[in-house]
Amino acid sequence: MLDAVVVGAGHNALVSAAYLAREGWSVQVLEKDTVPGGAVSTIERFPGHKVDRGSSAHIMIRHTGIIEELGLAAHGLRYIDCDPWAYAPPPAGSDCPGIVFHRDLDATCRSIEQACGTRDADAYRRFVNIWSERSARVMRAFSAPPTGPNLLSSFWGLDTGSGGSDLARQFLATGDALLDEYFDSEPLKAALAWFGAQSGPPMSEPGTAPMVGFAALMHVLPPGRAVGGSGALSAALISRLKMDGATVDLGDAVTSLTRDGDHWTVRTSGGHQVRARTVIAGCHILTTLDLLGNGGFDAATLDRWRRRIRVGPGIGMVLRLATSALPRYPSASIAESTSGLQLLVSDRAHLRTAHGAALGGELPPRPAVLGMSFSGIDPSIAPPNEHQVTLWSQWQPYRLSADRDWASLAKSEADRVVAEMEASAPGFTDSIRQRHIQTPRDIESEMGLIGGNVMHVEMSLDQMMMWRPLPELSAHRVPGAEGLYLTGASTHPGGGVSGASGRSAARIALSERRGTSLLRRIRRRT
Repeated sequence: MLDAVVVGAGHNALVSAAYLAREGWSVQVLEKDTVPGGAVSTIERFPGHKVDRGSSAHIMIRHTGIIEELGLAAHGLRYIDCDPWAYAPPPAGSDCPGIVFHRDLDATCRSIEQACGTRDADAYRRFVNIWSERSARVMRAFSAPPTGPNLLSSFWGLDTGSGGSDLARQFLATGDALLDEYFDSEPLKAALAWFGAQSGPPMSEPGTAPMVGFAALMHVLPPGRAVGGSGALSAALISRLKMDGATVDLGDAVTSLTRDGDHWTVRTSGGHQVRARTVIAGCHILTTLDLLGNGGFDAATLDRWRRRIRVGPGIGMVLRLATSALPRYPSASIAESTSGLQLLVSDRAHLRTAHGAALGGELPPRPAVLGMSFSGIDPSIAPPNEHQVTLWSQWQPYRLSADRDWASLAKSEADRVVAEMEASAPGFTDSIRQRHIQTPRDIESEMGLIGGNVMHVEMSLDQMMMWRPLPELSAHRVPGAEGLYLTGASTHPGGGVSGASGRSAARIALSERRGTSLLRRIRRRT
């Protein structure tokens, strides 16, 4: 019998497995896909190009300490700082320069002063000084299970300024309200709103102010690009696992989870049965509930949970492009504009109309686009004299109105996404050599991301912290399923590349095993 079976090989699941295997547990990872890593994986889409399937820039995991704790550098993982970490082109027809967000705060403020004026540059400095500590506390809260004591200890002693109630109000405010409080320039507000909205919710939703505030941490440690592609993180985790004796089996989907006395029986599509004392479920929460249902768990309870988990209307589509050149923005050098996130919006109305359209199953009036071109800082992902560009268009609906289907609209919508980059970087379209389109349906079918939501379930206030994905399931456990632990983007702290959920689930499993062993020893002695 194994100590643990880990269902799924997404990065959180691999982190869980790595912490368990490091402690000497016998661990087997079972993954239905033939590519490990889930949305943190890289494959050869075009000849000689290492193309990410999901995430590209790693932000949160570099703040967690997980890379150092697991010694992943010794397993080949290396990061390049994205510095500058973001660039926002000026509005069309404007003579103003774009805004360059450097890791260095002084350099960023100089750019903001040139683009938006002294008042906003000074306001940005205040914003970073205040929100860097607050965001660091949020990261601390993200790095542990969302229990009352953990949350209180994360924020204890934080400078409340005008009072604790006002601080709480600011954390619960909309991102738009926070931006309006600090800044006058709409292009600056739009850039920061677009950065904050990468978690999914629009900045008009309550509780999104901390998502905007997270930009302050980018001046402490900017987004990182894993050399060789996003999948380099997953490859390093698998290397660590194998060193510690764990196994990773691909192409064999788990079909059911059954509690049999003091252990779990895990069945797969290939006809295998594996017994384990512990199961770590790293797949989508709705998939986990299906596996429990197939294993005989109470159907009424599962149905009640399913009905209350909100996946949302869909979060976006992606273009993966092989190009002959990097994007060239007239108002900034290539070095300033292409090393990080390219925020291709200049007013928040653009974001609001895109989100509103998605709620009705409509395509956005104008796609809201984020550009990334990491071959400029990591030449290893593209052949000589070629480059690679990713265009992420957010709030593209999973379900289209009027019975339309993505198969018939993918190419025309991809053309519209490219047109947004062309408007900011003239000549870009002519540089495209090959393209791969990932519609919301493709994202679901390729990586098991239900509804095309890369965050699993919506990261709105009512599905975060101690409510993610539901209050009953927020402690990385399933009531009535002893020895089963939850990890992945469905759980706290949510989507994005952090690994924190995986570490938390493993720590709980290790702690409870130690507690059980101690109790058994006490009982034997008495």
